[in-house]
Amino acid sequence: MSERSVTHATFVIERTYDASPARVFAAWATSAAKGMWFVGPDEWQKSRHELDFRVGGRERVSGGPKGGPKRGPVHAYDACYQDIVPNERIILTYDMHLDDKRISVSLATIELKPAGARTRLIYTEQGAFLDGYDDPAGREHGTRALLDNLEAALKRP
Repeated sequence: MSERSVTHATFVIERTYDASPARVFAAWATSAAKGMWFVGPDEWQKSRHELDFRVGGRERVSGGPKGGPKRGPVHAYDACYQDIVPNERIILTYDMHLDDKRISVSLATIELKPAGARTRLIYTEQGAFLDGYDDPAGREHGTRALLDNLEAALKRP
């Protein structure tokens, strides 16, 4: 058995988007919209995105190198929505797996604040990163990339 460890960390990312809080919220709340930006790197193939956006609802998506498990591990995201206030707040818990190994468990809070005609998004994640398979810096980097994808999706007509 390998040595067990846990690293706790919190990070906060703030962004301002040129869209209303209702539009930013909708980008999180509908499967079609979220599927446009909540994706892994271009070189990955992904599974079907499942989204049941309601308190107690689940979201699942996985992906990994093209060619399947022979080319590298599958990364799986499994979330449960804990609190939803339309156009203002989303709170979810999620865990990440590499194949059958749980690598982290997190609490994420997305706050949406009007900023004139724009929206200030505050993303706060509190994570427990397990057994050295993942780390806070890597997760923050990946989350920043997803929020960049969200910005690009919001710029589309």
